[in-house]
Amino acid sequence: MNEGLRTPGGGRIDRSRALRFSFDGRAYSGFAGDTLASALLASGVHLMGRSFKYHRPRGALAAGAEEPNALVAVRRDAARYTPNLRATQVELYEGLEAHSQNRWPSLAFDVGAVNDLFAPFLPAGFYYKTFMWPRGAWQTLYEPRIRAAAGLGRSPTLADPDRYAARYAHCDVLVVGGGPAGLASATAAASAGARVILCDEQNELGGSLLADAPGAGLGVDGRPAGQWLAETVAALTSNTRVTLLTRTTAFGYFPHNLLGLNERLTDHLAEPRPDMPRERQWQVRAREVVLAAGALERPLVFPGNDRPGIMLAGAARTWLNRYGVLPGTRAVVVTACDEAYDA
Repeated sequence: MNEGLRTPGGGRIDRSRALRFSFDGRAYSGFAGDTLASALLASGVHLMGRSFKYHRPRGALAAGAEEPNALVAVRRDAARYTPNLRATQVELYEGLEAHSQNRWPSLAFDVGAVNDLFAPFLPAGFYYKTFMWPRGAWQTLYEPRIRAAAGLGRSPTLADPDRYAARYAHCDVLVVGGGPAGLASATAAASAGARVILCDEQNELGGSLLADAPGAGLGVDGRPAGQWLAETVAALTSNTRVTLLTRTTAFGYFPHNLLGLNERLTDHLAEPRPDMPRERQWQVRAREVVLAAGALERPLVFPGNDRPGIMLAGAARTWLNRYGVLPGTRAVVVTACDEAYDA
């Protein structure tokens, strides 16, 4: 397939392992380490979805969990159909089958896009002010049709066949975030003899360091950033008092330092073992909690900033340095911060 936007080298992907996948029935290919979004971008596909109300075209604005636009469905079989996944978080595997949402008859030609022409007449909550008469028609006519048009993905119709696990844990220090700050915090706590659990929602630790160019000259503790990252992760992995959880999202912070974590175990596998749980929910009670979840850019507000091809500077840097993908062939950079200059 077309890999016209893939760089000749670089990135953290494994170019020796090509993976085939499909999006809306069309075949594509990527590499191990790609996400669905990075593989589509490498193939020149920027249109990944449609907006909720006006069906405006949507592309990947960000490159991680903060992505608001590129929401897709992934299908393994009739019962294993998961809607509303961020394409930037869907890890590529052999045979992945993904579909766009909220469009008909196709993503490129969506009849619902006609709603955008009537946007001035369809403000937020317009249906509560417009469909007032006749009163009896609300429940029999208006509401059923509005509900049918609402939403993005469709829920699966069959029972979930997968298994799920739960685990309870106690620790001295729980670190949320596996970037440089989180890794440094875990290292310091472990060095003091503490029992440490570190969780990060990505498939590998490093946070923002994963998107840095190898020759950028960045350093941590007097060492090149890449070297510091590799040595720090290796030291934490070998420490019996440290538990590292990747693909794990902290979803709740409750009284008395009780945190809920969701660990994804099989969604990245082409053929999970039948005895493996799909996810594991952790309830962790910690003496101390370190929140090192990083920071996100604030996108600029201007008309049309939701169109495919418009992305955050940090996302562009991630596509290039982590996935070896050019965001495009021509670029316009608008910035008021160093992040865009770095990208």
